[in-house]
Amino acid sequence: MKIKEIIQVTNGKLIQGNKETEIKEFCKDTRIIKPGDAYIGIKGENFDGNTLWQKAFEAGADIVIVQGIDFSKEDLEKYQNKNIIEVGDTIKALADIATYKRDSMGKDFKMVGVTGSVGKTSTKDIVANVISQKYKTLKTQGNNNNEIGLPFTMFNLKDQEAAVIEMGMNHFGEISKLTKIAKPTISVITNIGTSHIGNLGSRENILKAKLEILEGMDKKVLVINNDNDLLHKFFMENKDVEIHTYGIENDSEVKAEDIVLNENDSEFICDIKGDKFKVNVPVGGIHFVYNALCAATVGMLMGLSNEQIKRGIETFELTKKRMDITELKNGVTIINDSYNASFESMQASLKYLHGLNSKRKIAVLGDMFELGEYSKELHEKVGVEVAKNNIDMLVCCGENAKYIVESAEKNGMLKENVNYFENREQVEKFIRENWQSGDSVLFKASNGMKFFNIVENLLK
Repeated sequence: MKIKEIIQVTNGKLIQGNKETEIKEFCKDTRIIKPGDAYIGIKGENFDGNTLWQKAFEAGADIVIVQGIDFSKEDLEKYQNKNIIEVGDTIKALADIATYKRDSMGKDFKMVGVTGSVGKTSTKDIVANVISQKYKTLKTQGNNNNEIGLPFTMFNLKDQEAAVIEMGMNHFGEISKLTKIAKPTISVITNIGTSHIGNLGSRENILKAKLEILEGMDKKVLVINNDNDLLHKFFMENKDVEIHTYGIENDSEVKAEDIVLNENDSEFICDIKGDKFKVNVPVGGIHFVYNALCAATVGMLMGLSNEQIKRGIETFELTKKRMDITELKNGVTIINDSYNASFESMQASLKYLHGLNSKRKIAVLGDMFELGEYSKELHEKVGVEVAKNNIDMLVCCGENAKYIVESAEKNGMLKENVNYFENREQVEKFIRENWQSGDSVLFKASNGMKFFNIVENLLK
C-alpha cells in the first residue's frame, strides 16, 4: 500500500513526504516500532498517542498518521526526510484503511467472522486450525477483536487464502462497524449469554447486537450453536438467512454422539449430515466439544474433507490464559482461565473442575464485569453452581464475588470451606499456605481482576 492510497481512502492530507512511498507495516505502539513502519496515533481515554509522533520517528518509523497536531516549521525541518499524513480521526482512518485492504483481497476471499457471548477466542482458534488444513489462513491474534484490534489484523492480509476474524462488542453498533470492515463470507455466533447484559439490558438485545454481524455480508451464511435457546429460536423463525447448525441436544446438521469427557481431552463421534467419524479434542470440557462441532461445520461449508476436519480439531492449541493447565512440581494442577468471565463461562469451568479426578477441587473466583443491574443475581447463580458441582474449597476476591460466597453457603457449602479476601495478595498467600499435592485449582474472573498475576506468581 502506498501513501497516495492512504490519502485517498482516508481523505487525509500529506503534510510532507512522497506519495509513492510504500507502507509495509502499521504500528500503534512506539515501543515496538521497526525501521520503515507507519505509526498511527490513537487517542485513548488516558493518553493521546498522536502526541508521540516524534518518538515514533526517533524509533525508526518512516511515516506517521496523526490527528490534531500543530506542526511547527522547526518540526518539519527536523523530519524533512520523513512522511507525515494528517487525518480527521485516526480511528476512522484505521477502519477506512482496513476496509480498503479487505476489498483488495476480492469478494471470493474466504472470511469467517466469529462472535458470541463466550467462547469467541477458543472457537476462532479451532476454526482457524481446521480451515488451515486446506487454506493458508490468517486469524485474529489474542483478542484483538474491537475497532482498533480488528483493523490491525486486516493489515496482516498478504497472500492468505482465508481469514478467521473475532468480533467483540459491549454496545449496539459495534459489531456493525466491524463486519462492514471484514465483510465475512461465513459468520459464526457461538451462543447468546449474559456478557455485557448491563449495557444491553436483556439477552434478546444481546442477540440483536450479535446479529449485526450479518450487515457486512453480501450473502448471509450463518453458523449457530443450535442448543442455545435464543439462537435455536432465531433458526426456527428466520428463513431469509442461510443458517447452518451444530449441536448435541437439538437435531442439527453437525452433531456429536457417544461423547466421552476425560480430564484433559474428550472424544466423540462427529456426525456431519449422516457421515460419521471419531474425533479427539485435546482440551477437556463439554464447551470444547461445541467448539469442535462449530469448526467442523465451518470446515464442511468450506469444502474440507472429514480427514482434514479431524486433523484440524486434534492439533489445535489454546490461546494462553484460556484453560491453560499447568502441573506444578508440588503435585498441584493450576487451571488458568483468568482471561474473562461471564455466568456461562463460569458455569462451564466449574463443571470442568467437577469432572477432574483430583484430591481436592479448589475454585478461585472473582468478579464478572459489565453486568449492571443483573450483577448480584448472576454472581449468586455462580454460587449455586459452586455448590452444585461439589467444589471442595471456594476462594473469592472482588466486590461482587461476595455474592458468590453467600450463595454457595446458602446452597449447602460448609462455611469452613469458603474463603473471602480483599485483594489478590491475600488470595495468593492463602493458596500457597493451603495447597496440597493432588489439588486442582481453577482461577476464573474477568480480566480486570488480574487473577493471571496470581497465577504467574504461583508458577514462578
